[in-house]
Amino acid sequence: MAFRLAASRTLARSGAVVNTRLLSSAAASGELDRMHSAENFEAVLDKFAQIRACAVLRTATSEACPKAMQAAIDGGFKIVEFTLTTPDCLDHLADFRAKYDGDVMVGCGTIMNPADAERAIDAGSEFIITPVMLPEVIEWCRDRKIVCVPGCQTPTELHTAYMCGAPLQKLFPGVAGGPMWVKAVSSALPHLAINPTSGVDLDNAGEFLNHGAASVGLVAPLFNPDAIASGDWDQIAKNAEKVMGNVRAAGPYQRKK
Repeated sequence: MAFRLAASRTLARSGAVVNTRLLSSAAASGELDRMHSAENFEAVLDKFAQIRACAVLRTATSEACPKAMQAAIDGGFKIVEFTLTTPDCLDHLADFRAKYDGDVMVGCGTIMNPADAERAIDAGSEFIITPVMLPEVIEWCRDRKIVCVPGCQTPTELHTAYMCGAPLQKLFPGVAGGPMWVKAVSSALPHLAINPTSGVDLDNAGEFLNHGAASVGLVAPLFNPDAIASGDWDQIAKNAEKVMGNVRAAGPYQRKK
């Protein structure tokens, strides 16, 4: 698959921003650029439902990024997220997409606007993650059949994200509520598919899943800052093995279609 990273950098320099609220008719006719297929959209969601855990990486240096992510994959992760706050994020994302296409699903996080989403998709991102609830990004992705997982904190934000077109909703930070909060909200609002991130650790990942979370995101507990600073990639791989064992024990998620 050929990715358009160079073109996206030109777009970013130009400052071009798409008005997503004018795209509905174009989306209906399939005329939008970067349009994905319905089959691809469903395949991404099926993989989230099967694997149920995503490795979320941000590093202070470009050099550490591929080594840390490789360790997580070696430890068993099949869904990974590179964040735009990492130096050379899109270069690393493109490299891993080319290396693992069809095996490990690669996405991009800390997306703040449609221009960020364009650059990420051009680099090969298979899904889009935002840290907060951004309707313009959700709608941009919705119109192109791209899976967007927006950051939300309250039940109202989670529901609003769903109504805007987000099929999976990121609870951020998950530490604010914990597994019982997820259980209460997912019971009251069963149409949601909640993905807690931050607050999920190596031991409680399975608890979140067993209490109603569709999937989880692992950040610092997986990518321990001290391990990254010292280059202890074996420790990260061991962290990955431990948490994926707990995730697999919870079994697959039954999607609400």
